Amino acid sequence: MLDDNAGNIYPTTIGTDAVFKGELKFDKSVRLLGNFEGAMETTGNVLVAEGANLQGEIKASDVNVDGQIRGNINATGKVRLSSSANMEGDLVVSRLEVAEGAVFIGRCMVGAGKAKASITA
Repeated sequence: MLDDNAGNIYPTTIGTDAVFKGELKFDKSVRLLGNFEGAMETTGNVLVAEGANLQGEIKASDVNVDGQIRGNINATGKVRLSSSANMEGDLVVSRLEVAEGAVFIGRCMVGAGKAKASITA
């Protein structure tokens, strides 16, 4: 199990050489270092590391983005976009933190209870 600088534990890691397509459901947290295409759902946290690419949907508690995402995030907790993050999609979150230098293209709903809602066109 690996942890990040914030003390979050990631028992599952998808490595830098991995290319994963499909649907991934789990109870704990995952750290993505490689490429993922599909849907990811967890009651835990998701870390998309710098250099990692995710195309698809994420439903999680907290999501930390240091890499690239093309898709939507629905988080019951916090989404953090670091200075290296490149996010294109819609966010529905309880809390949002965006660092200077992060790229975000999309729509966003932030606030308590918003994570249970969904963004409609």
